[in-house]
Amino acid sequence: MKNYSEDASKQYHIQVGKGEVGRYVILPGDPKRCEKIAKYFDDPVFVADNREYVTYTGTLDGVKVSVTSTGIGGPSASIAMEELYRCGADTFVRIGTCGGMQPEVKSGDVIIATGAIRMEGTSKEYAPIEFPAVADLEVTNALVEGAKKEGCEFHTGVVQCKDAFYGQHEPETKPVSYELMNKWEAWKRLGCLASEMESAALFVVASHLRVRAGSCFLVLANQEREKLGLENPVVHDTEKAIQVAVQAIRELIRADKARENNGKETD
Repeated sequence: MKNYSEDASKQYHIQVGKGEVGRYVILPGDPKRCEKIAKYFDDPVFVADNREYVTYTGTLDGVKVSVTSTGIGGPSASIAMEELYRCGADTFVRIGTCGGMQPEVKSGDVIIATGAIRMEGTSKEYAPIEFPAVADLEVTNALVEGAKKEGCEFHTGVVQCKDAFYGQHEPETKPVSYELMNKWEAWKRLGCLASEMESAALFVVASHLRVRAGSCFLVLANQEREKLGLENPVVHDTEKAIQVAVQAIRELIRADKARENNGKETD
């Protein structure tokens, strides 16, 4: 593929080159969250800021790690993963916000996605709809360990991914309200935990690239609890979810080092 970047050593959209990111990358949606996440790294360095993509690189436990924002939705998230992969990354942890769907999912809880409903368009340009969007098991287990260490209330399960934020929140106003509302009820009956916008694309792109990806989210609020008259404050502080993601990266670093050491001993 032709490189459209003015600097041929950089990826066109993220403006990052080989060697400027670690193999482990945290993927928030909001560019403003990157600096906040980078403060958890040792010796973080600002790498690039282009469009919705902001990147910092530092270390955790002596290993190079990075954070790159993806913007909103599957298209920009898939671009970030593709270009980071070309720069050497192979393990991705998305951290973001979501809206709860089950009554037991409360504002401020953390959701760890095991899989995602592909009610979006990006993943369809990578795989037939029959192919599932599934999180990597190692990354998911690392996120669970991270959540336990942080002592936060968390849930694991399937999340729903869509392209239209207002299609979720104002479905009755849309010309295809019949489809949006019926599917929403189906997802609820199937036990879907929450709704967000990026994981389905990231999980399918990761399958295509043969890399590892997982996701965790702060539950911002839960419109289903609101309908039931249950307590439903809006929570904006993503600190716990960030800490879970950082702990997960540490878990993965330890596991990968142990695997490499075992491999050397076998040799």
